[in-house]
This record gives sequence, structure tokens and C-alpha cells, in this order.
Amino acid sequence: MAIKDWSEDHRPRERLLMHGAEALSAAELLAIFLRVGVAGKSAVELAQDLLGHFDGSVVRLHNASVAELCRVKGMGSAKAAQLKATFELARRGLHEQLEQRDAFTSPQTVRDWLMLRLAGLNHEVFMVMLLDAQNRLLRAVELFRGTLTQTSVYPREVVKLSLAHNAAAVILAHNHPSGLAEPSRADELLTQTLKQALALVDVRVLDHVIIGSGASCSFAERGML
Repeated sequence: MAIKDWSEDHRPRERLLMHGAEALSAAELLAIFLRVGVAGKSAVELAQDLLGHFDGSVVRLHNASVAELCRVKGMGSAKAAQLKATFELARRGLHEQLEQRDAFTSPQTVRDWLMLRLAGLNHEVFMVMLLDAQNRLLRAVELFRGTLTQTSVYPREVVKLSLAHNAAAVILAHNHPSGLAEPSRADELLTQTLKQALALVDVRVLDHVIIGSGASCSFAERGML
């Protein structure tokens, strides 16, 4: 049955207008974006297929390439490009918030932005978020990239980067391709090493955030700094 034949209180667009976007499932939100389905499938069913192709993960969907999106029947290059543009706008919106706000008092915005950048990657990435004296984002730099299980992080490079941008503080972040956001003993030792090295040049480490699959861990919130 086509969506136009559904009752109004079941149509995604009408539900959004009545109850707000947060009341809709991911598939319903995608259906509004897709607008139409394919032969034999409504837009909601096509959206469910699209999500299912990426194990139901919006983050994996976000990180998918145009070619990967186009492997789903009904997703042509035009729709795939539009979807990539939509996700990029969301990421830039969060980035803009971090440039204007105190990142230390906006931990959820920081985690949301890092999830869009790092979750779902099949390789480990270590990122440094450089902050000014008001803890506003100056720049985020992907400093090291490693294998599936290990990244080599050099404290000297983190210190050099912080000084080059005149950063007053940093938030460290990396992802766990395994999907688990729990810190390892190596993560704890690295954090303390970087904290001590940066303290020598008066740069504070506000947090170290580990990104997993749909989950994150904040060293600051756990009292591990």
C-alpha cells in the first residue's frame, strides 16, 4: 500500500508535523527524505531496506560512500548524493556549535560530533580537538591513523600541534573499530602521558573520548583524568 493511502496519523510527514521530528523512527525520517519508494515498496519500506543494509545503524549509513549507498535497490546516485549532503550539513551544524560554545559545558554536542566523524570506521583514528581559552573549538585534526587494533600516537606531535594553533586546551578522541567504547589500559596510559606532556606547555587536557558503535566513553565523566 502506498503511503498516500495510509491514514494521516500513520504518514511520516504528517506525524512529523503533528508530533515533531524526534517522535519518528529513523526509517520514517529517511522515508520523508526519500519521498517515494520503488515498484512494490513504499518509501518507508525502502528506508527500512536502506537501514537494514547497514545493520540498522544511522552512523554506518552516514559513513557510507555514494557507491555503497547505490548498492541498495532504489538508491540512485542523485538520492545518494542528496543523503550525503544532508549528513554533511548535520555535521557542520554541530561543528558550528562547538566553535561558538564552551565545549567543556557541551559534552553531548562534542560526543554527537565525534560520533559522526569517527563511529563506524574500520580503522583506528586519533583526533585532537584544539580549543581556545574559552574552550571553543579552533580546529579538529586527525593526527594519527592506525590499524584495526592499534595506533601509534607520539606525544611530541600532539604538543607541536597544540603550540602551532596556540591552543589553551584540547579534547583527545579516538575510535575503537571493534565497536566497544571501553578504555583499555593502553588508552589510560596514553592519556596520562599526553596530559603530562601538554602540562609542560600549559595546555590542559579537558577530556579523552572513546567512540564505539553507538556508544562513547568520556574519561572526564568517569573521573579518569
